[in-house]
Amino acid sequence: MNANRSALDYFLLVLKGIAMGAANKVPGVSGGIVAFVAGFYEEFIFSLQRVNKIALKLLFTGRFKIFAAYINGRFLATIIFGMLISFFTISKLLDYLIIHHELNVWSAFFGMILGSIYSISKRFEKWNLQSITYLIIGAIIGLAISFLDPATENDALLFVFMCGIISVSGMTLPGLSGSFILIILGNYVLLLIDSVNALYDTFRDIFSGNYTFTDDPVRMRMLLVLSVFTAGSVTGMVSFSHLMNHLLHKYKAQTIAIIKGFIIGSLGVVWPWKETIYKTNIDNTFTLNSNNTKIIDTYKRFIPEFNQETIIAIGYICLGIIIIVSLEWYGHKNEKNSTK
Repeated sequence: MNANRSALDYFLLVLKGIAMGAANKVPGVSGGIVAFVAGFYEEFIFSLQRVNKIALKLLFTGRFKIFAAYINGRFLATIIFGMLISFFTISKLLDYLIIHHELNVWSAFFGMILGSIYSISKRFEKWNLQSITYLIIGAIIGLAISFLDPATENDALLFVFMCGIISVSGMTLPGLSGSFILIILGNYVLLLIDSVNALYDTFRDIFSGNYTFTDDPVRMRMLLVLSVFTAGSVTGMVSFSHLMNHLLHKYKAQTIAIIKGFIIGSLGVVWPWKETIYKTNIDNTFTLNSNNTKIIDTYKRFIPEFNQETIIAIGYICLGIIIIVSLEWYGHKNEKNSTK
């Protein structure tokens, strides 16, 4: 943990939190990749796993300063603040860009993941038969998930809570996209579009002094669903962080290898050239399958033709790679300067 961060360091942490939040919103992209490449993944996991019985005892006995120091509270609060900013701003922009510039957006994300693989490879030193085996296992799991068919929507509160626990893997396990897992579970639209829009509309109504939404059963149901999903996400985040902290301490080389495999496998989800079979629009109108169930972003992947559109897309892939490699270089430079 770094207790001597400057104001600039905290500002950069906010930006990293915004990037994590935006990545978590996009199917196929993992917020954990941002933390991993930006160099704060282990601190993030360590801080989350400090939310334990000792921390709760400090909190409930009113020792707030000790509690904050124990869980690395400034760091966590800054990252979470950035993610909240992203939740209501950047993610809306991403929704627009994916609708109107889909190929270029997926190309940029594809490039970012390629850059992430390169960045992680530079840090990985212990290649052997065991670590290669773990990498292949991770890649196979990541690819297999990308080809699963989505389930139908289910707003049962227990299932929503489980969705929260499972989907948070995108932050704690780089390469597994929480939002894509929600697609597979059938609840992406419900939990990341409908309920978020309900919360956004509620805040807007409250600030304008309009409280009639309390009489709207659909709105109140959406807010309840979002609350249960959030509770599940917090539960999953803390639980997974304890597991990941243990694995990083006991089996670091194997864990890093399988994480890299997950990231390689996620390339199948963000492959830019794919034909949308079923897709939802952000304005809540849906294309229905033969069973009249809501499906989002089910794709048929293909090899592109060599034309101007493809050349531009390749340019965006290169841009994505450059962004990640530049961030990695900048972080490494700062790390070297701080040790002088």
